[in-house]
Amino acid sequence: MRRPVEDLNRFYQSPEGAAARRLIDRKLGEAWPDVRGLDVLGIGYCTPYLDRFNEARRVLSAMPASQGAEIWPADMRVRSVLVEEEALPFPTALFDRILMVHALEESPVPQGLLLEASRLLAPNGRLILGVAARGGFWAHAEKTPFGYGQPYSRMQLEAALRDAELEPLAWSYALYAPPFSPFLRWSGALENILPRMWPITGGLILMEAGRRPFIAHTARPQKSILQELRGVLTPAQQPVPTSRDHAPVTRELA
Repeated sequence: MRRPVEDLNRFYQSPEGAAARRLIDRKLGEAWPDVRGLDVLGIGYCTPYLDRFNEARRVLSAMPASQGAEIWPADMRVRSVLVEEEALPFPTALFDRILMVHALEESPVPQGLLLEASRLLAPNGRLILGVAARGGFWAHAEKTPFGYGQPYSRMQLEAALRDAELEPLAWSYALYAPPFSPFLRWSGALENILPRMWPITGGLILMEAGRRPFIAHTARPQKSILQELRGVLTPAQQPVPTSRDHAPVTRELA
């Protein structure tokens, strides 16, 4: 069962949620610094991160029905919509960028959701999937939404993307600082220091993927058995002409 939208909103109003938003937002900015003229879709609960894409041509938020939807943005025309996870109400290949946060871990149909995201992604588009990391501190913190549902390892996430006809392109961890108040004030510094000093995973995996390129399979040219054996068989010697023959007879290997 998904966390209700009220719980997610409440988390991002807390110190832990504010820290998570700041650190994840920095990673998204590094991955997609310029979205001008592009169409962007958030799937799951992405509204804390969609404001940075205001320069895009279009930004929409698709929120699963089992989670519930909120009015977003509050001071503009609403661009959030309630959706069924295996039947998102958008045309195929519509979006240049798709962000998925709080989407996969609690989905009752995770592969169906990924297949829908793959369908909606433009041929040259990019998708970033953020999921709780197996073994990370945040996956064990039930006071945060990252502590619910199914966490993933990097290899598991890559396999899930490939099963949805997507090709992983890049990955990164975020949320290295434990989700406890004494650590949060130093979360920015710890995000830079801990990966170099201590071989641990962060609390969140961010993986970027694109559509898998289409490979055309061409039929192998048909060859006769004689072509296959060229250079293997020894050509027959020319027969000795008889008196009835006006010219020598030759044999060609076709």
